[in-house]
Amino acid sequence: MPLILMTGYPSSGKSTRAAELKRMFEERLSQPENKHRRLNLHIISDSSLGFDHQTYASPRDEKNARGALLSAVERLVSKDDIVIADTPNYIKGLRYQLYCIAREVATTHCVVYCAISVDEARKINQRRGAQAYSEQLFDELVMRYEEPNAMAKWDSPLFTVVQHINDELPFDRIWQSVVEKRALAPNFATAVKPVAETNYLFELDRITQEVIAGVLESQNSGVPMSEVVVPGSSKKVRMPGRNLTLSELRRVRMQFTKLNKQVPLKVDAIADAFVEYLNINL
Repeated sequence: MPLILMTGYPSSGKSTRAAELKRMFEERLSQPENKHRRLNLHIISDSSLGFDHQTYASPRDEKNARGALLSAVERLVSKDDIVIADTPNYIKGLRYQLYCIAREVATTHCVVYCAISVDEARKINQRRGAQAYSEQLFDELVMRYEEPNAMAKWDSPLFTVVQHINDELPFDRIWQSVVEKRALAPNFATAVKPVAETNYLFELDRITQEVIAGVLESQNSGVPMSEVVVPGSSKKVRMPGRNLTLSELRRVRMQFTKLNKQVPLKVDAIADAFVEYLNINL
């Protein structure tokens, strides 16, 4: 059953909305006539995984938090469970990975976007006392945030809740989209691949190889870099403070190509998506 991703700026009310959504599901599932009463409900949060706000001040700690989230979702999501991921989910590459996990187990998925202005989120954060993000970390997370796009399959269906006007959660629409709707089979996208994409696997292999070659070539220049420009991508590979080995780059590339054989990307989006995947997993 569904995977529901919460997303929004820091202090945008994601956890409040996640708790509200959980109560709504519990009320609906407790109704005697509900045919879905057998479903289990889970919330995954940073605190439940053993992380706090400061995790996002360290690239290494943030990487560990993302790994723990992905593992928890893989473990819990199934046809008998509703999973609400109450974590920042502010990078579209991470939302894409979570979408792929849902597709692999043939379950539905949606994104709940807690929309709020930066100024309103800042005011809320300042009132949180010891639970607040530091001003520096708040600003950094706002800068890093990648707003969901309803046109992207990993952000769709997208439900936007405007926080500072006390917008109501569209629960009936969420229920219909993720509980009543039948999920696509994991290989559906491959089965209906258009003729224009028949060379997709060749392009997936070629483009990811070129990105890896670009990283290795930059490293071989001997000039220390925090970011590396690679062919075909508008994004940069963030270096982890050391040289990357060919074996670890190949390992991450194999994971990426395995995911995207099942859920194909547009060819012109492969390089950017692979760079984002590298930045999350290295």
